[in-house]
Parts: sequence; C-alpha cells; structure tokens
Amino acid sequence: MPKLESLLDRLKARQRALILEAAEHDTMPADSTLRRIAELENAIAAVEAVLDETRAGAR
Repeated sequence: MPKLESLLDRLKARQRALILEAAEHDTMPADSTLRRIAELENAIAAVEAVLDETRAGAR
C-alpha cells in the first residue's frame, strides 16, 4: 500500500502544480493542459479506488 499512496501523492502534486500554473495566466488554459488535469483526475480516482479495495480486503 505505501507504493500506491506514494503514487497518489505524486499524481495529486502534479495535478495541483498544473492548476496553479494555469491560474497564473489571465487566459483560459490550453486544451492540452485541461486534458492533462482531467486525465490526472481520472488516474487519482482509479488509484483511490484500488486503495479503498485494498484496505477493505485487509479488514
């Protein structure tokens, strides 16, 4: 589980960095940036689901 938690932390950090970077500009973020943020959100949700399953199985 520590490896999954580490991956989750990295994904969240990268998504946060992209969002903060996009906020620095007065224009709409590029479609590619929005796509990366959304893809990271999907990956975060997937890792959280696996973590939840793993934790539930450990009980």
